[in-house]
Amino acid sequence: MEKNDRAWLILAQAFVRVTELQALLSLFGDLDEIVAQSVSRLREAGLSEKKAHAISMPDDKALSSALTWLDHDAHFLIGFGSDGYPEMLTQIPGPPLALYVNGDIDTLHLPTLAIVGSRNPTRGGIRNAVEFSAYLAKSGFSIVSGLALGIDTAAHRGALQVKGKTVAFLGHGIDRIYPAANRELAHAITASGALVSEYPLGAAPDSRHFPERNRLISGLSLGTLVVEAARRSGSLITARLAAEQGREVFALPGSIHNPLARGCHELIRQGAKLTETAADIVAELAPLTDHLQQIAMESKPSTSVSQNDDDEYTQLRKFLSHDPTAINELQSQSGLTIEQLSSMLLILELHGEVESMSGGRYVLTA
Repeated sequence: MEKNDRAWLILAQAFVRVTELQALLSLFGDLDEIVAQSVSRLREAGLSEKKAHAISMPDDKALSSALTWLDHDAHFLIGFGSDGYPEMLTQIPGPPLALYVNGDIDTLHLPTLAIVGSRNPTRGGIRNAVEFSAYLAKSGFSIVSGLALGIDTAAHRGALQVKGKTVAFLGHGIDRIYPAANRELAHAITASGALVSEYPLGAAPDSRHFPERNRLISGLSLGTLVVEAARRSGSLITARLAAEQGREVFALPGSIHNPLARGCHELIRQGAKLTETAADIVAELAPLTDHLQQIAMESKPSTSVSQNDDDEYTQLRKFLSHDPTAINELQSQSGLTIEQLSSMLLILELHGEVESMSGGRYVLTA
C-alpha cells in the first residue's frame, strides 16, 4: 500500500475529474490536504455538493474494503501524474483520475494494440482474432481488449496462447468479473498481463460504463483493429474514439454477404486501413516506438518455410490452389490429420502463403 492510497481512493470514489484535481492541488498543495478540507471549503473550490460531501465524509466501509484489496502484491491503484500512470492515457481527453490494476503494471507501458469486434462473431472472425492477436503478441505488442464475449475473448486468448501480454479494461469494479463465463480467462490475464478499471470496487456492470471504458481501450493503444462489427456496435465507437485520439484504425474486410463485415467496410470507407495480414499492422506501427521495429524484425516469419524442403509442407502445397479447398478434402488428399493440417495451415497463413475462408476452406495467396 502506497502512502497516498487512502487519499487517491477517497478522490476516486468521489468521481473527481483530473481537471478538478489539478485545480484543488493548486489551492491546497497535496492530496492529504485536499481530503482534509471541509465541505464548505471544497464547495468554495468549485466542487459540487455531492463530490464535496464524498471527500469530506467518505464511505468508511467502502474505503476499508478498498484498502484491504490493495493489501495484495498484485493489486495497485495508480493515480494521474504518478510514475506508474500510462503515458498514453495522459494524452486523451478525459483521462481517468485513477486506475485500479490487478496484475503486472509494467504491461501498461508496453507498445499496445487494441483488438475489438462483435460479441457474436462468425467462426472465421474468432479465428482471425486469435491468429492476429497471437502474431502481434509475438511481435512485441501487448493486446488490449474489453473481456467481452466474442472477439474480445478471442483476442485475449490469442495473446495468452503464445505467452504474450494482454490487458483487459473493465466496465465495472475490478473485484468483479463480467461476464461470469470469462472468470477463468480473467485469472489467466492477471498472470500474464493486467485487469484494469477506473470504477470503484463494488461498482456493478452498467450500460453507461462500457462506452466510457472503450475510450481507455483505444487510448492506451497505438492502434485499434476491428475484426468483425455490425454498422451499429460498440466496436465502431471504439474505432471512432481511436481516430479522435489520433490513433491508427485498422479493419479487416469480409464478405459482402456477412452483416458483421459491414461495420468494417464502413470504417474502411471512412479512412481506416484495410488490413489483410497482421504483418501489415506491425509494419505500420513499428516506427512509432523506439524498439518495436527491432522486435518486429526478429519475430517476423522467415522465408525458410516457403523454401523449406520439408516433405509435408511440400506435399500440402500441391493440394492447395487459388480456388477454395475444404480442410476435409485436404485431409483425404494429404493423409494428414485435421490437427496437423490446422497447425501447418496457420503457419502458412502467418507467412502470407494461404488465406482462410469461411466454412474451413483455404486458398493460395502466393
